[in-house]
Amino acid sequence: MTPRNFAKLSVPAITLAHGGGGKAMKDLVDDVFARAFDNPLLAPMEDQARIGLSELANMGDRLAFTTDSYVVDPIFFPGGDIGKLAVCGTINDLAVGGAVPLYLSCAVIIEEGMTVATLHRIAQSMAATAREAGVAIVTGDTKVVTKGACDKIFITTTGIGVIPAGVNLGVANARPGDRVLVNGRMGDHGAAVLVARGDLALETNLESDCAALHTLIADLLRSAPGTRFIRDATRGGLSTVLNEIAHASQVAIEIDELATPLGDEVKGVCEILGLDPLYLANEGKIVAVVPPGEVQAALTALRAHPLGMDAADIGFVREGEAGRVTMRTRFGGMRIVDMLVGEQLPRIC
Repeated sequence: MTPRNFAKLSVPAITLAHGGGGKAMKDLVDDVFARAFDNPLLAPMEDQARIGLSELANMGDRLAFTTDSYVVDPIFFPGGDIGKLAVCGTINDLAVGGAVPLYLSCAVIIEEGMTVATLHRIAQSMAATAREAGVAIVTGDTKVVTKGACDKIFITTTGIGVIPAGVNLGVANARPGDRVLVNGRMGDHGAAVLVARGDLALETNLESDCAALHTLIADLLRSAPGTRFIRDATRGGLSTVLNEIAHASQVAIEIDELATPLGDEVKGVCEILGLDPLYLANEGKIVAVVPPGEVQAALTALRAHPLGMDAADIGFVREGEAGRVTMRTRFGGMRIVDMLVGEQLPRIC
């Protein structure tokens, strides 16, 4: 591929002119985004990416298509930033359906006055995360709004992947006797972002678990092909995913508090603030429902992957009142785990 010549922004901060459709906007797109995301599908700079259908058809029998928006505050936090979060989150939304993630789009809304250096940092983070995951950012859009019309930057990413034949994961697939697995400690992202806001005068070593999970999920599906369902436990946390499964599959679910992995710092933050860690957001954790005969193979596969070393079997699907989720507490009692009502923590992803 012939090396491209990119324009260079000569101003320190974004102005409304950078969203006006003229040379200033071209320079912004060229210098910040096209330079960072450069790849053959993006290089023509058409209004759409053009992808060969034969390539997709050779990889599977269904297209997976997802979109999400990211408004996290702060935009940089321990373990990640809004750019890394956007790429990982969209990759994960494809992967939990069994898809191989391939292509992403990126649309950004930028607040007037954001420094060009900050924008470069976010774009480079997105590019590095995408390259490491083996996906390409192939199209996008840029808008600039007046100061105060958004908070620094909002990002919307859309993803396309291909689901191989024979993979049929679904939230309504759980059956009594199935086991509920997670790939590690819950709540790290939500707690890390909360502490990073600096409002609480807390000092911790917490980092977000933000990560692309597609290789972990591929390993799980190879070892436990009968896996019924996978979802990343983002907003609403573990409890929300469990309630979605129980309602959609018309089953009850019981989990064990002692078996559910939680870090000491997450427990501490939650105790101080009166939060329930079951509702904290995660950005690198999945909940999987696996038939009983494949539990050991699934756990072995998860624990062999760097993102699943703390994987655990936390509970089971059972007969009972459809939609009811309960937890056996460390004291031996039972508590109901309801769906989150409202937002425990705003602007978390």
